[in-house]
Amino acid sequence: MRVYLPATVADLTAEDGIAARWAHAVTPALRAAMPDEDDEGLEMTATMAAADDSVRRLAAEPAAPRRVVLAADVADSLTEVPQEPGVDRLPTAIRITDDVPWHDVVALLVDEPGAEDDVRAAAAGDDEAFERSADRDLLWYDTGERGDLLSQL
Repeated sequence: MRVYLPATVADLTAEDGIAARWAHAVTPALRAAMPDEDDEGLEMTATMAAADDSVRRLAAEPAAPRRVVLAADVADSLTEVPQEPGVDRLPTAIRITDDVPWHDVVALLVDEPGAEDDVRAAAAGDDEAFERSADRDLLWYDTGERGDLLSQL
């Protein structure tokens, strides 16, 4: 299953991969909620949900205020779709039950340069900045570019 993991710049420095966490994917619930959307649109919805969660993760890491989303292909057995009655979750939400090694990550998505002010303000709770950051582009990087990307950030 292709998953979109909300992350931060600090996650890019992890040696062995990304720790288990909530993530986003094209789930049956998302398909049901958006029946007229094509696969590309559904994947973008899951990506942007992960980008929003990245902002929330940045509240603990204000030194590197850029959203990071890691696209990874993980075994279905490592994912759980929440079935908790009464708990509001996005239809994209899934739980990754084990760490994701770097060899499962297929792409790095990172905020474009210049997004820092909006992302920093969004992480601090500014709703208008959160909306502006959602309108910004995430740039695609190959996983082999992780070291170069880190040196730029």
